[in-house]
Amino acid sequence: MQYTFKDKVAVVTGGANGIGRCIADEFRKHGATVYIIDKEEGEYFVGDISSKEVLEEFATHIITRHDKVDIIINNALPLMKGIDECSYEEFQYALSVGVTAPYYLVKLLMPHLAQGASIVNISSSRDRMSQPQTESYTAAKGGIAALTHALAVSLAGKARVNSISPGWIDTAYTVYEGADAIQQPAGRVGNPQDIANMVLFLCSDKAGFITGENICIDGGMTRQMIYHGDIGWKLEL
Repeated sequence: MQYTFKDKVAVVTGGANGIGRCIADEFRKHGATVYIIDKEEGEYFVGDISSKEVLEEFATHIITRHDKVDIIINNALPLMKGIDECSYEEFQYALSVGVTAPYYLVKLLMPHLAQGASIVNISSSRDRMSQPQTESYTAAKGGIAALTHALAVSLAGKARVNSISPGWIDTAYTVYEGADAIQQPAGRVGNPQDIANMVLFLCSDKAGFITGENICIDGGMTRQMIYHGDIGWKLEL
């Protein structure tokens, strides 16, 4: 599928590595001007999005250079710690990065959104399923999935807002074999390009009738029911 984002301005949080970097690279490849914010040092806006002041500085950095924003990708990863060890402050930090920052960044840029703008929030398949000791991350990802449909309604007619829930995505593009691969109905582990492909589609005119949706990209893993004894799986107590 061919896209063009010529003359479009895209904003990507957590764009230094992994999924965020792949998304940013794809937008550039298709003609967009991309603004990244990340904690890691690099040739982009460096800062911690848990800080209100940092978000305000980042927004100012963008809008003093462009009179409009076409695309916002809220991708930055929140902290993952569980109830046994996660402190109050750490839990609050996870929610600040994963929910408050996306909300506030959209609020700051809202007056500058171009007609037909698109916002994509990166949630996780953990917004609907969990491993033990993942409460901070899971709560943040569940929060941004719900924030998505709220923003879609509030910004109706101005911007479309959708979210993507990745499953197992290997950011090093490792090719897995055996159980790691075949436990997923698609037969493999995902990679960042799988997510970037959907982001570009959702931000294109081809997705003009899609808003308020959450799309799970997990190779079908959350759809596969497994009971003790099924297809060689055993629960060991």
